[in-house]
Amino acid sequence: MVHSNTLIIKSLGLQSYVPIWQAMQDFTEQRKADTDDEIWLLEHPPVFTLGRNGKAEHLLQSTDIPLINIDRGGQITYHGPGQMIVYLLIDIKRRGLGVRKLISLIEQSIINTLADYQLSAYAKKEAPGVYIGEAKIAALGLRIKKGCSFHGLSLNVAMDLSPFKTINPCGYKELQIVQLSDYVADVQLLQVQQKLISYLAKAMGYARIIDK
Repeated sequence: MVHSNTLIIKSLGLQSYVPIWQAMQDFTEQRKADTDDEIWLLEHPPVFTLGRNGKAEHLLQSTDIPLINIDRGGQITYHGPGQMIVYLLIDIKRRGLGVRKLISLIEQSIINTLADYQLSAYAKKEAPGVYIGEAKIAALGLRIKKGCSFHGLSLNVAMDLSPFKTINPCGYKELQIVQLSDYVADVQLLQVQQKLISYLAKAMGYARIIDK
């Protein structure tokens, strides 16, 4: 029996980038037709990641922060504590989702989450992610393999944004980066996670959610 309507949520806390990346690859390689979809919630220690077609010149100056070349789409971005990472390990073929539709569902779920904090956000078709005004608050980067997604999204909640000044975020010069704590006092990462997961699960039509 294919348990296509079950979504497993794993809260992993602060995790080094490379082991989680390898775990996503392994999960995707080993999953079968009846493997339940999973969403991993976590934070990363400071790290820059560069997508598979990314250009190194978007790193504007050398820092002590490691740069890792990875297999998702997109250019360079930064991850650090206080940023909410959501990795989506979804059999998109089984859910009847194309890549564009999946991206739209993710973006709209972020927009809905921010609306709960009285913030008006929007998506740009030509530059995936979520924006408030001209500033970016959430980034997307996915990889699809064998009809299944991995990697996912990052939403800036309450972090040190200064490393973004040493890169062209997502390949865009002087793109302003903002976070939820710029607009909302005492914002709690856990509360934001719960809101976003609720919107994501509903948008993708899961009937059963299991927290692990």
